[in-house]
Amino acid sequence: MAKCAVCGKTTSFGNNLSITRSHISKRNVRPVKPNLRTVKANINGESKRIKVCAKCLRDGKIERA
Repeated sequence: MAKCAVCGKTTSFGNNLSITRSHISKRNVRPVKPNLRTVKANINGESKRIKVCAKCLRDGKIERA
């Protein structure tokens, strides 16, 4: 399962709405996946490959190797 190693962000679900003539006629469940990147990070002094979401990378929550 796709999951961020730092914050634990996983797939969330929403609705695809089909709008015709100003009425919502159909709803389909749509998965929204996190923007994961595989990076080398320093964890307890050794470098490991982990999957991290782009928000955690941007916020500097991990130290890259």
